[in-house]
Amino acid sequence: MQQVKAKKQRESFDVLSNIIVIFFAVLNLFPLYWLFTSSLKNSSDVVKMPPDWWPQTFTFSNYVEVFNSQPALRWTLNSLYVAGLSTVLLVITSSMAAYAFSKLRFKGRNVLFVIFVSSLMVPKEVMIVPLFRIAQDFGLVNNLHGMIWPNVATAFGVFLLKGFFDSAPDALREAARIDGAGEVRTFLQIMLPIVKPGIGALFILNFVQVWNDYLWQLVIGQDKEMKTLMVGIATLMQDLNPNFAYKMAGATVAAIPMLIIFLLFQQYFTRGLSIGAVKE
Repeated sequence: MQQVKAKKQRESFDVLSNIIVIFFAVLNLFPLYWLFTSSLKNSSDVVKMPPDWWPQTFTFSNYVEVFNSQPALRWTLNSLYVAGLSTVLLVITSSMAAYAFSKLRFKGRNVLFVIFVSSLMVPKEVMIVPLFRIAQDFGLVNNLHGMIWPNVATAFGVFLLKGFFDSAPDALREAARIDGAGEVRTFLQIMLPIVKPGIGALFILNFVQVWNDYLWQLVIGQDKEMKTLMVGIATLMQDLNPNFAYKMAGATVAAIPMLIIFLLFQQYFTRGLSIGAVKE
């Protein structure tokens, strides 16, 4: 009798928890739904009261106007180049540094790691002026590479991947050394495949962070052709043009690549977070 009662309580709890999860999922997805549907409306329909929850007439003219009146395609390519290359380079540098901090033994390792991770407490805005002066000295102002290099080495990537390398058994590394594998081969062929979920999670998190990095890209990209998509779309939002559907279309164009990246790496992202959250 008690087992039947406990089973009913678990079923009731599952139903209630599912309802709560669905509610918050709808709550979080609604802004995306409203953004996308508004971009397919006429401007007058966006501010209509009461609002149309579904467009009465679909139009893609807002997207056509965004790409015809603004160099939106160039902005998109700039953002993809900056976010993609920054993330790839970050994964390379962070994985090597995390492996060294986790598996190699050298004097001052723990102190150096603490100092390195302490930089996470320093807001990026504090470093804008010295970073800009350095970029200016190297001729990287108004250059896409000036947006890339400050994002190549970050303490967060090292901190995240070090946890995954720590969970990898040292016996694998010792077995590889017995078989004659060097440090580079052990790192590339033995250790990297083990931390692949962490790399996937880092890839998504950093790609989204660089994609949305408005302030630094605004400071470096001064010409219109050098702007990234987020900076370019922000200029549309500041425009006095009352065509809200046109602005919604621009914001949708900025959001779509992030959604695609997340869907492509979703498996690694969820596995990375779940593995990183559980320590044996």
